[in-house]
Amino acid sequence: MNTQVIIESLDQEGRGIAHADGKVIFIEGALTGETVSYASYRKKPSFELAQMTELYRAASIRVTPKCVHFGVCGGCSMQHLDARVQVAVKQRILEDSLARIGRVKPQTILPAIYGQSWGYRERARISVKYVIKKGKTLVGFHEKRSSFVADMQSCEILAPKIASLITPLARLVEGLSIRDKLPQIEVAVGEHVYVLVLRVMAPPTADDEAALRAFADLHQIQFWLQTKGPESIVPFHPLDAPALSYSLPEFGIVMPFAPGEFTQVNSALNRVMVSRAMRLLNPQADERIVDFFCGLGNFTLPIARSGAAVLGIEGSDALVKRAGQNAASNALSGNTRFKSMNLFEMDEAKLAGLGKFDKWLIDPPRDGAMELVKAITPEIAPLLIVYVSCNPATLARDAAELVQRGYVLKSAGVMNMFPQTSHVESIAVFVKA
Repeated sequence: MNTQVIIESLDQEGRGIAHADGKVIFIEGALTGETVSYASYRKKPSFELAQMTELYRAASIRVTPKCVHFGVCGGCSMQHLDARVQVAVKQRILEDSLARIGRVKPQTILPAIYGQSWGYRERARISVKYVIKKGKTLVGFHEKRSSFVADMQSCEILAPKIASLITPLARLVEGLSIRDKLPQIEVAVGEHVYVLVLRVMAPPTADDEAALRAFADLHQIQFWLQTKGPESIVPFHPLDAPALSYSLPEFGIVMPFAPGEFTQVNSALNRVMVSRAMRLLNPQADERIVDFFCGLGNFTLPIARSGAAVLGIEGSDALVKRAGQNAASNALSGNTRFKSMNLFEMDEAKLAGLGKFDKWLIDPPRDGAMELVKAITPEIAPLLIVYVSCNPATLARDAAELVQRGYVLKSAGVMNMFPQTSHVESIAVFVKA
């Protein structure tokens, strides 16, 4: 007999939360207010992870998923939830994380930033697998909770041109001699070129190379090959394709990048995010500003455009080099500097050695910036910090530390960089009390 439960709320992964037999049940596919039955796939003493097996009463916020592969493919978790409600759910997750983990509450909630809900993804890592039992090659994302590659013919969140190539790419790989030695395709979309990086574990034959060239010419894309680590990525065909780049028109900036370098997956929303960050930071020509975890200069160069003197710090030597090149190509070398430094090993002495800055911008990976914020002393504390986060839990943890060091959480809000997924991107402003 199926146990029926009523869903009370959603968790950070977009799963419905219910209670049964003294346990918390996290149910994939269920939404707040719905009555469902479920089957558990993982059981622990205090909780269970489950999949919805039957829906008895649907919530008004439920919609029909656009993608035919939803529920099998692990790429999306929220297509069954109205897009506007997705943003509200993420805002609640941010506020709950700040309150529960950080014991802090923003003075102001920033209006949510969101853009197109479909076809936005311009960076992706797609798996490739020749399946003998099926007698065909699969190209796509992994299935949910599985290492198997989903049998996909389409994808609603990938850039439309790339999505249209899923089936042609499967046919191409199937005809190659190295089909068993090609486990991954990395996608990088620029404003003037579509790049596909083939991870090849064996050299392609002359016939393979001819097939790749014909495919690239037919579909007007550029192939790159990767034989080992990221440093081995090289262009294959055509060699005269335009360079990868994205632009920030509001700041008159064009940002070249290489396929293996980190950029945001959603270039349209990135423009809006950078614009908001600059308004909140409000850089002035007479200020000294530091951009921690600066990458290739996504925030550094817009800050520099204001006339402020800005230092960008990043742990990757390759990205620091790229950031310097991007500053030069945008005529911003005069007031920018870049430094390679492991920000996860920061301490008070290292931070003091950088000097005092009027304002900080922090844009860390999911692990957050705890060592950095713990190293703040009264002597070098900036007046304002803009913190861009891709993980509300680590933002909340770091917010608690900043409050302990005399900061007030002035404002915070979400940016829906990854529609249809549970990923929460946010921005917060801290002011010295």
